[in-house]
Amino acid sequence: MAKKILLIIAPKDFRDEELFVTKEVLDGKGYQTEIASLKKEVIKGMLGGEAKPDLTLDEAALRLKDYSAVVFIGGLGAMTYFENELALEIAKTAHKEGKVVAAICIAPIILANAGILEGKEATVFNGKYADMLKSKGAKYKNEEVVVDGKVVTANGPNAARKFGETIAKILEE
Repeated sequence: MAKKILLIIAPKDFRDEELFVTKEVLDGKGYQTEIASLKKEVIKGMLGGEAKPDLTLDEAALRLKDYSAVVFIGGLGAMTYFENELALEIAKTAHKEGKVVAAICIAPIILANAGILEGKEATVFNGKYADMLKSKGAKYKNEEVVVDGKVVTANGPNAARKFGETIAKILEE
């Protein structure tokens, strides 16, 4: 049975490549990906791409045990989850259960706010987000993809393919 991976996108303005390229890489390696968001209607990405979530964040939280990895997709809309209790709880629980927890672009701030980047190496989209990461105790590295244990962070759309490949590699270990 294929391992399942939960991809969490914002209710608007997710970054297209970060969802579609990451999903394509993971699907291509035989993983079963499911998309979750705050709503189940079709959501438009920042570049106009569309995605229809398979489940709501509430449903995803109840089925967290089914997933081997939880991936937060970036884009401006990801700010929606910076202080979202449910998103933070999903990140914390997945991490506590030893799942792969990943985030790309500005989404690593969600992991930082959930307290799981403290003392860990991580990356994020540059600028003020790097300062936000450091303020939560993360060791910021200016690299495309950074792995620390089962936590994977990536700095933006150009890193999407490597991000997906890195998640798959860790799941295969």
